[in-house]
Amino acid sequence: MIPPYRIAVAPSGLKESLSASDAAEAIAEGLLRVAPGAEIELLPLVDGGEGTAKALAAVTPGGRVVPRLATGPVGDPVDSHYALLPGTAVVEMAAVAGLALVPPERRDPGVTTTYGVGELMRAALDAGARRILVGCGDSGTSDGGAGALQALGARLLDAEGRELPPGGTALLRLDRIDAGGLDPRLADAEIVLACNPFNVLCGPRGVARVFGPQKGATPEQVEELSAALERWAAVLGRDLAPTRGLRGLDLRRAPGTGASGGLGAGLAALGARLKPRFEVLLDHLDLDARLAGADLVVTAEGSLDGQTPHGKIPGEVARRAKALGVPVLALAGTIGEGAHETRLIGVDAYSGILPAPLPLPEALARGREFLADAAENALRMVLLGSRLAASRA
Repeated sequence: MIPPYRIAVAPSGLKESLSASDAAEAIAEGLLRVAPGAEIELLPLVDGGEGTAKALAAVTPGGRVVPRLATGPVGDPVDSHYALLPGTAVVEMAAVAGLALVPPERRDPGVTTTYGVGELMRAALDAGARRILVGCGDSGTSDGGAGALQALGARLLDAEGRELPPGGTALLRLDRIDAGGLDPRLADAEIVLACNPFNVLCGPRGVARVFGPQKGATPEQVEELSAALERWAAVLGRDLAPTRGLRGLDLRRAPGTGASGGLGAGLAALGARLKPRFEVLLDHLDLDARLAGADLVVTAEGSLDGQTPHGKIPGEVARRAKALGVPVLALAGTIGEGAHETRLIGVDAYSGILPAPLPLPEALARGREFLADAAENALRMVLLGSRLAASRA
């Protein structure tokens, strides 16, 4: 007889396949096939990327989602939203400038823009918000937050005084920033970015080099964007940061400056505070207390690899669970290079969910089915191991 296990299901979303909530439900479905009496607590987790605004509105008394038409990453209007919580507005950059909003045939991070992020921030100010939490993650842009600053009233000018067009590549021609037109309400607003502190703007691990290729950048574009963001950091530090009382700010390598294609750097120069996303988001859910009550934690993400320990949700879940003495099982759409490193931070076992090599569109479309089946199979293996151990006790 299977004991009434208590299982905490704490996944992130599987990008372009399942939201965090859908992933949690799929895992629970598979677990209950094996252990129908298990007590399962669903803890779908957000990291500032897709689903953040809606998730925080759902778990916050008095929270609500506000629909808004805004400029998308390729310049077309998109149906977006932000959340209003008591005392705080949540602007999720993925909801207006995320990779999922960039059609595959138009994935060119040299021209995509964060303009819509600035529009949502202004909408939040119009709604009376004086504290704005910007969730970073799942971006389809690499413009350093230039578009967001333009939407907030800054003018980005070339040597002839002409306004720069959208996109990161144009920053190569940036000569100066005219901050005189910035929305005056920003001076009295608190802006906090929930970001991955491992992401930096420039250098060998700069955001263009690490994330540019997955956004569609060619090797030549990666180097071009890297140079453009170097220029962006220099001019931000000279023309904008001092107007906000900020001097000596390291916009090239400070933790989080590379968040969401460099949005972190652009808003940091505006006076925003860049904070580790899990400090801002997961503590809001009282995650540690909820993990402590479990016999097993199951987490999941799209790709488990060497990046997982560096700011990904399963890595943070594993660290916290390990500190509490709770075993962790991780499921993933793919198992990549360096996945074994997750064992060092608390993942006790991991498994891919695909039953066989499949075309990517089919794998994404059948994500729920595969995740449920993988959770079932993994728990069967866990219980088999427990029975073997018990038989030799």
